[in-house]
This record gives sequence, C-alpha cells and structure tokens, in this order.
Amino acid sequence: MSTTIINKETLETFLELISGGDKHDGNNRYNAIVRKIVGDLCQTIEQFDVSDEEFWQAVNYINFLGEKKETALLAAGLGLEHFLDLRSDAKEKLAGELGGTPRTIEGPLYVANAPLSSGVTRMDDGDDTGEIMWLHGVIRDTESQPVSGAVVDVWHANTLGNYSFFDQSQSAFNLRRRIITDEDGAYYARSILPSGYGCPPDGPTQQLLNLLGRHGNRPAHIHFFISAPGYKHLTTQINLSGDKYLWDDFAFATREELIADPIKISDPSLIKQRELPGNHTEVSFDFVLQPAQKHNEETPIKRPRVGEE
Repeated sequence: MSTTIINKETLETFLELISGGDKHDGNNRYNAIVRKIVGDLCQTIEQFDVSDEEFWQAVNYINFLGEKKETALLAAGLGLEHFLDLRSDAKEKLAGELGGTPRTIEGPLYVANAPLSSGVTRMDDGDDTGEIMWLHGVIRDTESQPVSGAVVDVWHANTLGNYSFFDQSQSAFNLRRRIITDEDGAYYARSILPSGYGCPPDGPTQQLLNLLGRHGNRPAHIHFFISAPGYKHLTTQINLSGDKYLWDDFAFATREELIADPIKISDPSLIKQRELPGNHTEVSFDFVLQPAQKHNEETPIKRPRVGEE
C-alpha cells in the first residue's frame, strides 16, 4: 500500500532540523548523510504505511542485533559488504588498476595478531579429527614476479563451522596463522579441511532471513589478508569446489576466480616430503598483488576487529 500523508514541505523542514542542516557548527557530510537516510526511511514508512507497532518492532530488532553482536553478520547477509567490494572493483577499473586477485568480503570473524611463522606453519592444535589439509601457494605481483616477505594472514572454521575465539571450546588462535612468504613468494600450511557454517538459528540475522525466505548458510571457505610493502592490501577468501552452497552463499562472497579444487593426495613420497602422517587433501591457490598507488592502500581498511586497538 502506498500512501502520502505528510506534506512534502513540512517533511523537508523537519529533515532540515533533525539533520542539523540549519546549524553552522556541524559536519556538513554527516548532515547530508543523516538527512538522506532519515528521509529515505520516512518515505519508506509512508510508501508501505508502516504501523507504529511495526516501527517499534524494527527498533527492538536493532537492539537485539546489537546485543547478539550480529550487525556485521547481517551486513554480509544483506549483501552490503559485497556491494562495497563491487564499488571498489568499479573504482579500480575506472582508474585502470587491473590484474590483481579479486577481493571479497572479510566477514565478521577475524582476530588480529595470530602467531607468525616463516614459510611454513601448522594451523590446527590437533584436537579436531578432521581431514588433514595441506594449503599452499605463491604470492606474485602483476608482472608475475614472486613477492618474498609478504604476510599471508589466514583463518578458517573447524569441521563444525566454528571459529576460535568466538567458539570458546577451541584453543586460542586455533586455525589462525600469519605466514611470511619465502624467497620464492611461497607459503605453506598444515591444517584441517574447514566446513561451511550457518547463521545462529536463534539469532536476529537468521530471524530476518527467515522472513525473506532465505537460508543463512555459507560454503566451506578460507579467509586471507595478504600484505607487503609497496602493494595493495588484499582482503579475500577462497571457496572449496564441490560444496552444495558454493553458488548459493548467503553472504554473496563466491567469485569465479576464487574457487579452489581440493585434491586427494596418497603419494607416499609427497606425504613424506610434507612430513604428514598419511593421506591428505591438498588445496593450492596463488595470489597476485597490485602495486599500491597510495601508502594507506598497503593496510586493511579501518573497522573494529578483535585484537586490534
């Protein structure tokens, strides 16, 4: 139902007041953004004849979202985080900055300052009996030259789809490591194959997704921050092929160029070379870093993260 009850001139005067547009000591950008957001919300209330009860249900939902610390999760589920990636892609294309590995969403579950290793590391603490994964690849620049000394910050879920720190049953920094690439730009990690996860079934994000007729599941994936002096910081993740949610990710993070094909390894000589106890799954993925145009491009965007001041 679409209705127009409030006089347009009355609404514009009201928006000017609530956004501080009639003041001279506020931030002009904030004035304009708040006016736009509140104005659009008022128009939505008008267009759909939102009742007072529906409005206060929405307010209480926002409180619930904050209490459960799911605001970032909902931002991913509504595609807003993916939209930011699309905007950054478009800006780079306009600037002619091409050739790097595609970005995709960071998600809400990063923890800073994971243990740092050179070249090779083990990510799991041995408590999970999941299938052993040998993860490796090479970091290169857009001229196909290896980038030695790059920091590969990698994190993923366990076999239940849970992340350490947020899952108190796991040890600190389980399945979270930083690896400094060797002289050939290579990184290597022993870990376990991750599982995908779903939104908490009783949480506010899933509550809204249910109303939209959507699921809240993600495919199995591995997150990466990759950085090196002189290069753009890369925030990305790889999804594992064969997962039922590969092209039905509730967070819209799957990209064609970011799909890895797990390979079963049973070759005794390769098992021995990797110092693994037996058969395992290999996941190989190389990344390409773009040159930084500005110094601040070498670091991730500023946003609240666990473990960062």
